[in-house]
Amino acid sequence: MAPIETLSEHACFGGVQGFYRHASSVIGLPMRYGVYRPPQAAHGPVPVLVWLAGLTCSEETFAIKAGAQRVAAELGLMLVTPDTSPRETGIAGADAAWDFGTAAGFYIDATNEPWARHWRMESYLTQELPTLLAQQFKVRADATALFGHLMGGHGALTLGLKHPGLYRSVSAFAPIAAPMLCPWGVKAFSGYLGDDRSAWAAHDATTLIEAGKRLPPLLVDQGLADKFLAEQLNIDAFEAACRAAGQPLTLRRHAGYDHGYYFIASFIEDHLRFHAAALRAAG
Repeated sequence: MAPIETLSEHACFGGVQGFYRHASSVIGLPMRYGVYRPPQAAHGPVPVLVWLAGLTCSEETFAIKAGAQRVAAELGLMLVTPDTSPRETGIAGADAAWDFGTAAGFYIDATNEPWARHWRMESYLTQELPTLLAQQFKVRADATALFGHLMGGHGALTLGLKHPGLYRSVSAFAPIAAPMLCPWGVKAFSGYLGDDRSAWAAHDATTLIEAGKRLPPLLVDQGLADKFLAEQLNIDAFEAACRAAGQPLTLRRHAGYDHGYYFIASFIEDHLRFHAAALRAAG
């Protein structure tokens, strides 16, 4: 595996918040990621909790804004924050829109050119990144969990559904829960996958639940003052699909909370403790 470049490291709640870069063989370009190592990592392998960020975000957003490190240090959780897409690809149009292209990888493997050359985020997250983390840090390979926000909530739900056994627990904040039904999803899937809607279904959490895919018991938080709730998120459709399919779901709706990181910071501790309990149960 190619060498890993340390961009910066910072002492944080007895552990270390670091940011790194490596040459990704899956993406074909350098990729950046953040890792918070709790103090327990100095003494042996620890569970891993991977955060998938939303549109326009990077590997730094969660680490700076969510306020998660204090509780992660208490619980002994390693927090991993991959970037949201390849960058500096040289592809025409990659930086033309905030909701498609750079910082908007949607955590899928593109099949349409020119995006198929580098936009392979699903394979990166499920194949290359776990190997990279095991090489670089003391991690429990059998104890990985996944959560995310907006586009990253979509990624957490769909990757959890498509890769059973890889993640011990999954949760989400304000996920794009039925992307085939919303403008963001239609734009991304049309661009990355083409016009065949049958190919889109493999990347839509609501459709995957309806098709029989399942997750461990699931926690989702949604702010009711979220300006994207009605048009983009379709959380009610996802809830209905889970209810019909018998998929365990705790969906908490919060009056007054909007879409941003003030909302995430308000409930992040609940998610960390939710995942810590599932990861402890893994042995």
